[in-house]
Amino acid sequence: MNKKISGAFYAPYVLWLILFVISPVALIFYYSFFNVAHQFTLDNYKTFFESGTYLTMTANSVLYAFLITLIALLISYPMAYYISKLKHRNLWILLVILPTWINLLLKAYAFIGLLSHDGMVNNISQWLGLGIHNMLFTNTSFILVAAYIQIPFMILPIYNSLLDINDSYIRASHDLGATAYQTFTKVILPLTKPGIQSGVQIVFIPSLSLFMLSRLIGGNKIITLGTAVEEHFLTTMNWGMGSTIGVVLIISMAIVMFFTGNRRKRRGPMK
Repeated sequence: MNKKISGAFYAPYVLWLILFVISPVALIFYYSFFNVAHQFTLDNYKTFFESGTYLTMTANSVLYAFLITLIALLISYPMAYYISKLKHRNLWILLVILPTWINLLLKAYAFIGLLSHDGMVNNISQWLGLGIHNMLFTNTSFILVAAYIQIPFMILPIYNSLLDINDSYIRASHDLGATAYQTFTKVILPLTKPGIQSGVQIVFIPSLSLFMLSRLIGGNKIITLGTAVEEHFLTTMNWGMGSTIGVVLIISMAIVMFFTGNRRKRRGPMK
């Protein structure tokens, strides 16, 4: 009886998993083996790996994702560390989370207004005598805006890892004569490694397939696998090639998760 009840509780989750995770991924794999005429073929994969254009897109996607993740990490770790030491840290972490409640499209258009030719940033620059600069539709603006949007998702896992550190480890480090730098590098940083790994996963994986920000902030100068998928599904209607790129992205994400996963070493039996 208990097994039937527990099975009934699991049923909605299993159904959700099948309908919205397994089925879409299976359809992507299925369509990747068909051309525009809906004929079975392996040419999509052959075209992808032999085309310099797609390989360049792949390299650009990885490079942009790496830079976005790196910038987000360099900003998020000190911020998470500082917030974890504050008295009203729950309030401050709430302020960090608040931007995630705003729609991504609205944030993108807000940055278009800030970085445009007549935007606030150029107005301040002109007032300071630095002149007007072309900030919108550049690689720099795309990377910085994407990093800003991803920062809260990097802060949260690092912040939680910092809170999990037992204060006795810090006190023991100081009692043994370690400096603040040694305590950070030998105690705090290793203990927050799981949070860093989780943050890298959360930021790097979505950054591989960005397409809306690359269109709105980067213009047509930013070409990634995400924009290629959009073009094939919505413009050229080549669902097979679009699905092939999707499969490559899924495999790439799985590889990233494997290498950034928190794999604990198995210990042998105590003797």
